[in-house]
Amino acid sequence: MYKIVAIQTLAPQTKLIIVHAPEVAEKAQAGQFVILRVDERGERIPLTLVDWKPKNGTIVLIFQEVGVSTKKLGSLNVNEELFDVVGPLGNPSDIKYYGTAVVIGGGVGIAPCLPIATALQKVGNEVISILGARNEKLLILEEEMKRVSTKVHISTDDGSKGHKGFVSDILKSLIEKGNSIDVVYAIGPSVMMRAVAEVTRSHKIKTIVSLNPIMVDGMGMCGACRVSVGGKVKFACVDGPEFDAHQVDFDQLIKRQQAFIAEENLALEHIEKHGGN
Repeated sequence: MYKIVAIQTLAPQTKLIIVHAPEVAEKAQAGQFVILRVDERGERIPLTLVDWKPKNGTIVLIFQEVGVSTKKLGSLNVNEELFDVVGPLGNPSDIKYYGTAVVIGGGVGIAPCLPIATALQKVGNEVISILGARNEKLLILEEEMKRVSTKVHISTDDGSKGHKGFVSDILKSLIEKGNSIDVVYAIGPSVMMRAVAEVTRSHKIKTIVSLNPIMVDGMGMCGACRVSVGGKVKFACVDGPEFDAHQVDFDQLIKRQQAFIAEENLALEHIEKHGGN
């Protein structure tokens, strides 16, 4: 069993948990993820690794309480245990010296950006970060990203902090002002990643996105996480989760992500009425 050793609320419905998972912590790398279950009958929840401490045997995960399973996860207390944690899964980020790297995170997608930005800085890249959220209260990890970035830009949909608008607006402005950008990493809602890809496409800037399709086993056997990249079927769990943004069929990805919205809403209604029984 995997004990929760610390919990922190970062924003409304967004929590950070530290979990004792020594075998995962020993092998984790930036860009990888785990799949966990709250209980024996629980849904398998994929979460990207935010940090890990091999000496302590702990990993850091950040999630939003949006569905039944993440609400159950958010209801746990320190010293309670998860039923299982499997990982690290997926391919690690291709960390190397590029020159100037722009790391873009939207919403809870800022969380997986942190280890990538940290790793890119460690190998000598200049890291410029762009963080976006619907409003200031939902913005997470700003101070942590500042520690590994030369510059951090903020955007909020409502203008409560930083630029009023989208992360893609800031990226477009940086390019138009003549900033030399060698690679862009973008993680967040699919519509955000698609917008970033469209900004960089005409400038031929290498752009990498981490995809979050529906996922079940995380090992390439179920096929639930299939995505179309460069006209070919790929499985995000074993072929990704990172792909060339300019090759991803985002329209198909978004459509597949919406496949079970009705069922998810019914499950939420049930748990609200019956307390999860």
